[in-house]
Amino acid sequence: MKQDIDAVLEGWAYQPGGVQARLVRARDGRQVIQLRVDLGVLQLETTGRPDGTRPHGSATYFEYLQRQARKARRADRDFTLDEDQCREADREFVQFYHRRVSWLALKQYDKALRDADHTLAFMDFVKRHSPADEYTQAHEQYRGFVLFQRTQAAAALQVEHDRPEQAIDEVRTGLDQLRAFFAALELEEQMEDDRMVQHLRRIEAKLREQYHIAATLQEQLAEAVAREDYEQAARLRDQLKGRD
Repeated sequence: MKQDIDAVLEGWAYQPGGVQARLVRARDGRQVIQLRVDLGVLQLETTGRPDGTRPHGSATYFEYLQRQARKARRADRDFTLDEDQCREADREFVQFYHRRVSWLALKQYDKALRDADHTLAFMDFVKRHSPADEYTQAHEQYRGFVLFQRTQAAAALQVEHDRPEQAIDEVRTGLDQLRAFFAALELEEQMEDDRMVQHLRRIEAKLREQYHIAATLQEQLAEAVAREDYEQAARLRDQLKGRD
């Protein structure tokens, strides 16, 4: 039985600077992601944990840790991640990162959104149960990047469903979340110089120009409330409910 991966790499040269991902069928018929990296290929499962394992019988390691935290709470104990748990949590963060960027490259925006939400929820959990500030900051520094990718996926998904107004609202929500991220780091004055923020600003401007949207219903509602025009605000709320 051949054990090299020459056949997989043949005709699929690595190109630095971009994400190269594809969906293929495994021998048993299931669909998997292949991600081209410098020295080979990563193969990821499309559901559950990307490496296909079930840590301690759970769908993900995050799910297992949540169960452990609930047990500690029922026993009236604090739950703090130990060294082994920190290491395993880091492994899962990396795996979901690889799959998230693959989904974005494949334009599978609903799946990229799902994996981004998993990572953000896991980051919140780590922040609550971290053993040290250093470990917390090691993860929090990447929160902005995950928020950025989540916003990209959410906006693209709305455009895919022919909802440009909602796409703009998703971008605006993402920018608000990034503003909170920069504020938490006491770097709010540097936000507009950040490449992620500038990229989202360009997406917003392009959407407004392409679809001739000066203000979304959400923005019109916020403006009506600000000027205390509650009759107009009520009409806009009704329109939003009808649209949803």
